[in-house]
Amino acid sequence: MELTQRQKKILRAVVDSYVATAEPVGSKAIAAMPDMSFSSATIRNEMAYLTEQGLLEQPHTSAGRVPSPAGYRLYIDELMQDYRLSRDETQSLNQVMTDKLQEFDKAIAQVGQLISSLTNLPAYAVATKSRAVTVDHFELIQTAPYSFILVLLLSTEAVHNKLIKLPVNAEPQDLRSLVAVLNTSLTGLSAGDITPQLMSKIQRSAGSAASLVPTIVEFTVKTLEDEQKNDVYVTGQARLLGQPEYQDVGKAQALIGSLDEDTISALPVPDSESSVKILVGPENVSQALKDTSVVMARYDLGDGMQGMLGVVGPTRMDYAQVAARLSYFAEGLGKMFSKALPPSTLEPDTPTKED
Repeated sequence: MELTQRQKKILRAVVDSYVATAEPVGSKAIAAMPDMSFSSATIRNEMAYLTEQGLLEQPHTSAGRVPSPAGYRLYIDELMQDYRLSRDETQSLNQVMTDKLQEFDKAIAQVGQLISSLTNLPAYAVATKSRAVTVDHFELIQTAPYSFILVLLLSTEAVHNKLIKLPVNAEPQDLRSLVAVLNTSLTGLSAGDITPQLMSKIQRSAGSAASLVPTIVEFTVKTLEDEQKNDVYVTGQARLLGQPEYQDVGKAQALIGSLDEDTISALPVPDSESSVKILVGPENVSQALKDTSVVMARYDLGDGMQGMLGVVGPTRMDYAQVAARLSYFAEGLGKMFSKALPPSTLEPDTPTKED
């Protein structure tokens, strides 16, 4: 649909007012705004039109209007003003990214905590492995006549091992032959590449050590699957209780309970054309998030590591501010290990939203 400039200005005013107050917005409140030159009657008629178009909703017969998910979407795509981080904000964000954050997993967890505290909303951080995890090398170390240690050196440089006990003694030459077969047949393969047909082929090549192959393959596949899983950190779920939309404790608890690893992992990653993605209400695939909005930012640390930072909250959210903070964090994470931070473009004063 095509809206006039007047209709766009009124829609933007309704969204901004509702985000700030959490109260339905009436025509008189809009007319009283300093930059409004329209009468209450004109604004009332335009708000009625916007309601007919599905961009505004009227919670009660005598109440003002609130944005609908479609109204938020149009606002985000066309009407939302850029938000510039203040000097204090950039200093806070820089601090968490430079203060003893030498280990990746700890850095991501702490970033999620800071995002949650700054937005007063639940936040999550996800680290993903964009490349498939594989085994670079197998080793079999005999520890006793009836047992040996299986060692896997993975492409992530992680090392996993398992003590395997045998019903019969394995000869050293059998283990040497088996490890040669494993390094020839199973290295460089992801968990999905290891099929029953491949295992049967390895068993045929393993000779007298064939009975050991199923145990080794089972452990290898499980290890690769576990290593491929996303590292997900969710924090600040209880902050929902401070939002007007979640004064109903039952509603809040239902959402808090749904913010788990499975729900977060199912969220889409922003595409390469944009580092930030916003999902409003019904746009979320997860049923648990149908009444919420999610703002997420993608980051890339190289060496096959990617991930997301995100905030989950009511659709009444300051999208511009949240998106600006997440974007800054994502850029900072991408540069953290090179000891560089995103340059500040701040003026001497402390700006908020640009006019």
